[in-house]
Amino acid sequence: MKNDRIISVLVLLITGLLIFVVTRDFFLSFAKNLPLVAGFTKFFVLATIGDFIGLRIKEGSWKKPNYLIAKAFVWGLIGVVIVLIFSIFSSGVEFLQAENILPFEGSLFAFAFFTSILMNLTFAPTMMAFHRITDTYLNLRSDNKNVSFKDAVDDIKWNQFFSFIVLKTIPLFWIPAHTITFLLPNEYRVIFAAALGIILGLILGIFKNK
Repeated sequence: MKNDRIISVLVLLITGLLIFVVTRDFFLSFAKNLPLVAGFTKFFVLATIGDFIGLRIKEGSWKKPNYLIAKAFVWGLIGVVIVLIFSIFSSGVEFLQAENILPFEGSLFAFAFFTSILMNLTFAPTMMAFHRITDTYLNLRSDNKNVSFKDAVDDIKWNQFFSFIVLKTIPLFWIPAHTITFLLPNEYRVIFAAALGIILGLILGIFKNK
């Protein structure tokens, strides 16, 4: 129990330090010049911490996730896609408002809210399902090296996935959270999204417990 508390404090301190580093001018400059590399790095590190936390909730003690590097690499790829998706949806909403297809042009809150809704109702379920499949596949491979992606798809409790992850977390958490994300200056959006990966780890840990 004492060791568990020490590790919890260390995780908290390391997470705070990493978030401090990625909000510094030198890293923001790096992110501006190499946005895809920066997006990969942020999610590789911060979302992986979320995996640690999720496993802690599920198991009741700190353990190293199976295939840690492979899972972190998947998070990194998701980070690259997030950088692209943020640009696509934010630019798309600006265009739709300029064309009077969406209302309240010039309102930062309306822009952020519309962007969050469109992104979370279209892209988010696909991203979450992709991550669920890859995560399940790697977990199953730790027990059986001959596992296929079909086995991973069949192993997932899709009813629970849609009833909890999609139908509850998207409207109750992700849409409000990403509305805040798009209220931030552009250079902070992916950083904030990566930090939300830690929250995703908590949510997935609760989901796995169920």
